[in-house]
Amino acid sequence: MPATQRNAAQAITGGFANPVFEAQAVFRQLMNAMANPGVLHAIETNVAPPAPLTAVAGALAATLFDHDTVIWLGPFIAREEKARSWLAFHTSAPLTDQALDAHFAILADPGHISSFENFAQGTQEYPDRSTTLIVQLPSLQGGPALELTGPGIKDRAVIRPTGLPDAFPALWKANGGKFPRGVDLVLAGPDAIIGLPRTTRVEALANVKEAS
Repeated sequence: MPATQRNAAQAITGGFANPVFEAQAVFRQLMNAMANPGVLHAIETNVAPPAPLTAVAGALAATLFDHDTVIWLGPFIAREEKARSWLAFHTSAPLTDQALDAHFAILADPGHISSFENFAQGTQEYPDRSTTLIVQLPSLQGGPALELTGPGIKDRAVIRPTGLPDAFPALWKANGGKFPRGVDLVLAGPDAIIGLPRTTRVEALANVKEAS
């Protein structure tokens, strides 16, 4: 089979088997994750997008994106034609190479994040007109401890995602300083997500043994 035909075949496979039911289940978990920052919410899915897109990121994309949502892809994903074709077929979402124009973004190399100001921040009147970032991570456990406080969190929560840049707490503090403007994050691990709305405060912790 010629390469173009193989790419086309891969683009139309690996989506939701039952789109309505599965998208509703993923959406509920996403809403729960954003309402309860720091809590891992499992995403059970058989979605199988081409690498470097992960199953969880693919399920979120198939749930959230449509022809009215402009998306931006980090360079590691954007250069992969199979991944772009899969997203186009399963979501119909238009791509942009301007992060400031994106409603959603997917990053597969978050260690290179240097600022969130490159993405749409919303406005004082319409703070929802900002970018929501889906950040693919190798794991949501085993990394440096981060303490979360803020709305939706009783006292505090501690998470240990791997793959975020060392400067993440400082970058996130700068993002929170723009409230009500600023971006929101969904940390996407291999089989679960953690929501980080812009109202959540993040501090690096040393010698934390147990998550709250």
